[in-house]
Amino acid sequence: MGTFTKSAVLGLVLALGLSMPAAAQQGATDGEWRYYGGGPGGTAYSPLDQIDASNVGDLEIAWTWAARNQGPRPEGKNSTTPLMVDGVLYATAGTRRNVVALDAGTGEMLWMWRMDEGERARSAPRPNSGRGVAYWTDGQGDDRIYVITPAYHMVALDAHTGREIESFGTDGVIDLRLELDRPVNLIEDVIGSSSPPVIARDVIVVGAALAVGSRPPSMENVPGHVRGYDVRTGERKWIFHTIPQDGEYGNETWEDGSWEYTGNAAVWPPFTVDEELGYVYLPVEDPTGDYYGGHRPGDNLFSSSLVALNIETGDRIWHFQMVHHDIWDYDAPTAPILTDITVDGRDIQAVAQITKQAFLYVFDRVTGEPVWPIEERPVPQGNVPGEWYSPTQPFPTKPAPFDRQGITIDDLIDFTPELRAEAEARIANQIVGPLFTPPSTVDDNGVGGTMMMPSQTGGANWEGGAFDPETGVIYIASKTDGGTLTLGTSDASDMQYVQSFGGFRGRGGGRGAGRGGRGGGRGRGSGLPLVKPPWGRITAIDLNTGEHLWMQANGDTRDRVKNNPALDGVEIGRWGKNTRAGILVTKTLVLAGEGYGGDPHFYAYDKTTGEIIADLEIPASQSSLPMTYMHEGEQYVVFTVGSGQYPAELIALKLP
Repeated sequence: MGTFTKSAVLGLVLALGLSMPAAAQQGATDGEWRYYGGGPGGTAYSPLDQIDASNVGDLEIAWTWAARNQGPRPEGKNSTTPLMVDGVLYATAGTRRNVVALDAGTGEMLWMWRMDEGERARSAPRPNSGRGVAYWTDGQGDDRIYVITPAYHMVALDAHTGREIESFGTDGVIDLRLELDRPVNLIEDVIGSSSPPVIARDVIVVGAALAVGSRPPSMENVPGHVRGYDVRTGERKWIFHTIPQDGEYGNETWEDGSWEYTGNAAVWPPFTVDEELGYVYLPVEDPTGDYYGGHRPGDNLFSSSLVALNIETGDRIWHFQMVHHDIWDYDAPTAPILTDITVDGRDIQAVAQITKQAFLYVFDRVTGEPVWPIEERPVPQGNVPGEWYSPTQPFPTKPAPFDRQGITIDDLIDFTPELRAEAEARIANQIVGPLFTPPSTVDDNGVGGTMMMPSQTGGANWEGGAFDPETGVIYIASKTDGGTLTLGTSDASDMQYVQSFGGFRGRGGGRGAGRGGRGGGRGRGSGLPLVKPPWGRITAIDLNTGEHLWMQANGDTRDRVKNNPALDGVEIGRWGKNTRAGILVTKTLVLAGEGYGGDPHFYAYDKTTGEIIADLEIPASQSSLPMTYMHEGEQYVVFTVGSGQYPAELIALKLP
């Protein structure tokens, strides 16, 4: 064990025949890490195997790069996943240093770039400059880094010097608040980015991150339309309206003209690209009003959908809406993963979309046809005045959900009869039911508030999962977490209802943000989680069969649970934590920490069984997805760590 103590689809199908392009989904190549997800297909996979089961326990910290040394205000969290190209790491570095370039062998800073965005930066929806950057080269010495800043500028930098490429946009900069096909207030409207752009076929595809919260000031907001830009000049080549405009496909699903003013429906997670097909895949979020949509009746395409576009033109190829008229904030939170699988003897170029609601949707990425049937099933209807409810929602028949969905009595803790009785009492006056039970108000008898499982943060979230192209197995990180969602009438906006959200601590009063927290459903009385463990997990699923292979709890049981007097005499197992692991898959291993808020451990798992091979202490909890590369004959694993007590830093691990 190692211990760290320092810091036109059919014709295309016929043309392709049975060929299975490897570049789209095989992950990182040539010992580098040129994309956020390793390769353009978002697999988070590397074929490197110098670090394997026989030596992973010997890993040591080779170097650190501490953001705390670069300014007077330490930041406890940084979720950047660096790129590595030609011996240099490129990463975002918090609010004061938008991009840094580091030597891959020593962590020495080679250059740093930042942009003073003034007052506009203070209205940005994300406090730092996203989870990474994008890289492009013409192969002739023009090597560039593209970053989206906190205040929503896109900047092209010379990868060698860190200087702006003046021929791009205006002196290297594009103002992304412009050219959205709807006016944007440059100071007041809240729009930014939480993920890097993606580049293929000399086109940069850009998404957005928008304001979130329980009390939206208005039913109107900035739309999250997706745009493609010329990689050399910065000219806008196309725009795809995620909220379709008048006359466009899907516009009729926004009834009563709601398409004109509704916002959000952005792509805040990373995109993925099949470079051979020329398709870019968009995981689109829900629209304005995360939990109330009475002002936007209809199914609301293309919100909460997976959409495939032609990357050169922006034309829609196919789409699938995973939540109709989303009123749960069950948007697609992760980069779609491109996979090649064989199902019932048939080779399929597939795309797998992980969701907050613990479904894994799997499609033929060329045609959009589901690999396994997806059924429209009736779902519970609500009684909130003015709301519009979809009568059905889509349910994949395979794979089975990778985490718990909905709440029943059987889900409640039963370690002792007293704890079961307490849990039942805590839900007695609240609405419980299956997945897609809608948000509710509280009646005159104090009954109401819907218990959600998963919560609006998942299940799975931006950490997502990783795919092994050699075996066809996908590994998904999730937490078993829920909360009580209560709608109340609005007195401070033009929304008819706003909402409070509490982490199973009871109702929040119907107005404003609930103070219940989201920590695994801890509540009154014993203070234990409301539902049975595990409270965090990694699940392995064979995408060739759609069957689950194994599930491993994400981390040991928290000390405050182990030491709870209500559990005296109860045998306590490895119950996991309500955090989400960031996963890396190599030729021989699954590597993952416990995620932000977890304990400072980094694990190596056996890919076929989920057995823990090594448990390594790290300086603080993992806060980014890990990546790996070869440099001068040595394999490194790099990710960020941090906490409220430990300022964020990058750490690089390698063998002695």
